Amino acid sequence: MESDPNPLPYREPGTTPSRRRSIFSPRPEVTGLRRWRLPVAFVLLAIGALCWILSSDSIEGNFKFPWFALDVALTGFVLAGWLLLLSGLPWRRRFATLGGSVLALVMLVFAVTLTTRADGTFTGAGVPRRVWKWIPRHTLAPLGTAVATSGATDLSHTTPDDSPQFLGADRDNQTRNVHLSRDWSTTPPVELWRRPVGPGWGAFAVVGKYALTQEQRGEEEAVVCYEAATGNPVWEHLNHAHYSEFQAGEGPHATPTIVGGRVYVQGATGILDCLDGANGKVIWSRDIVKDAQAKKNLYYGQSGSPLIHDKLVIVPGPAGETSLLAYDRETGQLAWKAGHENASYASPIFATVAGVPQVLNVNQHSIAGFSPADGKTLWESHWPGELPKASQPVPVGNDRVYSSSGYGLGSVLLQIASSNDTLTASELWHSPTMKTEFTNVVIRDGQAYGLDDSRLTCQDLATGKKNWRGENYGHGQILLAGDLLIIQSEPGDVALVDAKPTGATELGRIPALHHMTWNPPTLAGHLLLVRNDREAVCYRLP
Repeated sequence: MESDPNPLPYREPGTTPSRRRSIFSPRPEVTGLRRWRLPVAFVLLAIGALCWILSSDSIEGNFKFPWFALDVALTGFVLAGWLLLLSGLPWRRRFATLGGSVLALVMLVFAVTLTTRADGTFTGAGVPRRVWKWIPRHTLAPLGTAVATSGATDLSHTTPDDSPQFLGADRDNQTRNVHLSRDWSTTPPVELWRRPVGPGWGAFAVVGKYALTQEQRGEEEAVVCYEAATGNPVWEHLNHAHYSEFQAGEGPHATPTIVGGRVYVQGATGILDCLDGANGKVIWSRDIVKDAQAKKNLYYGQSGSPLIHDKLVIVPGPAGETSLLAYDRETGQLAWKAGHENASYASPIFATVAGVPQVLNVNQHSIAGFSPADGKTLWESHWPGELPKASQPVPVGNDRVYSSSGYGLGSVLLQIASSNDTLTASELWHSPTMKTEFTNVVIRDGQAYGLDDSRLTCQDLATGKKNWRGENYGHGQILLAGDLLIIQSEPGDVALVDAKPTGATELGRIPALHHMTWNPPTLAGHLLLVRNDREAVCYRLP
């Protein structure tokens, strides 16, 4: 009798054979639907985390996209690890599934790259914008011979309705000489004109019959003068300069300042011009980067709008050890340099605080007051953080200064005290409320109103605590017109809002613009001018 070539090992009756298993081997006890419990549970957990990230008020909008991307990447990594190490599937299926998933991801990225392109900017929440490739790039050539005027433009004839500089006549984000209808449903705003404009993130400055703004026209930075009531171009001034950055987009960021029939304007690359308001011809021009002996420009480009005080034109400095520069407004000669660190992206403002006339400025790491006579630092308060600060300092009462910023910083109220001809600054409070990013607050009756991480918020100036946090308008802009707020939302709509310490009521809304808008609105009398990086529109408000 032949023996069995593969005899079974002997075992005692009632015992089970021992079997050595690897975690890489199929597990008979984990089959069918039970096999997928772990990855399904993790995917559900990841979806819950994504929903919390997107809806949570405790995470600022700028940080949501990175956390979102991290959550997705971590989920993919964990699922890949489970598939290879713990799934118990045959190895061929493991590698086939992983390879197919990677291939699908590569094809998706390829399809997105093939059909879309970067739009050149990020949203205020830090999400990159992409558009279909077949949509033509928005760019405008210089106006050139298309500009015609029957006579010289008169920018010296001023009216009480003028808004001749950034944030209005008093540079405080308020318009006091107009009373608006509270009912836009019965008497809606009337659109007077709409036209394409070149890229740029500044506002209109309006004097008399004319509205001026800065635009990128091809490879030229342009200052363009329009008729305010018709939108017809009158004259343009061009500088061969082009600022572009993948987050901030392209074009100039500042708003012209019109004083005494002249136009003072700063481009994103640091060119400061004084123009004849009659025709846009150059009276004098300076390069502030060279004047400050700086090695480079600010990372996101010069954004400060020129401040005219007495005989001086004052602008923020570039990257380096100069916070402010002042020039003689008649000749363009450098009068003084001030400060010891980079400026940030706000604009300087003149105010009398604690009985002392001074220029308030937000720097990279501080808020400070400077003597307008010689640039001497009068006081300085630490304002931490490396990320950009673009919101204006705001004088409050006789001896306080309010400031706010995005990127988790919040707001602060400083007490400025005078003793023996020396000014000192101390914090009354520092609050996480009012994380403004590109916008500026307005102050009314002891309350600050602003877009706190995109939501309209009311903050009590006595304590720094928020009274309420309301509608989401994105990272847009606001303007106080009488007792009402005009809000330019980031998506493009303009809203009329009645805001009080007890709450806010939206009274009306118009679809003014149709693309991302960071530009401040301008109200001159009953003319509302709004723009973004591709179009401008003018309304007559009831």
